[in-house]
Amino acid sequence: MDVLNYIFVFLSIGFGCFGWLAPHYTMSALDLRAGDSSMGVSEIRASVGALFVGLGIGALLLDTTAAYAMIGFAWGGAAIGRGTSLVLDGRSAKKWLYFGVEAIVALGAIWINLGA
Repeated sequence: MDVLNYIFVFLSIGFGCFGWLAPHYTMSALDLRAGDSSMGVSEIRASVGALFVGLGIGALLLDTTAAYAMIGFAWGGAAIGRGTSLVLDGRSAKKWLYFGVEAIVALGAIWINLGA
């Protein structure tokens, strides 16, 4: 299961790098636009970007099943938020796609580290 853990780690770090280092690209991909202040870009760099980079690096450094499972819990939190948006804010193909990826990473990382 090490291979799957590394895939989940590098997905977290890879997507996180886009948010952290290319926030305008990320905002465009998420249909977001910068406002009058720089806080929107800052939020993307922090919560969509560097947070997931730190999560992935932390899992690699700790190299424990609990650390790899935390990747699943974090992506699961994102999936819950996305699912809430699908119910309360309206549906779109892009939301369903992101929800699916988030849910797959979440369930996969939790299952292989805590359920197997």
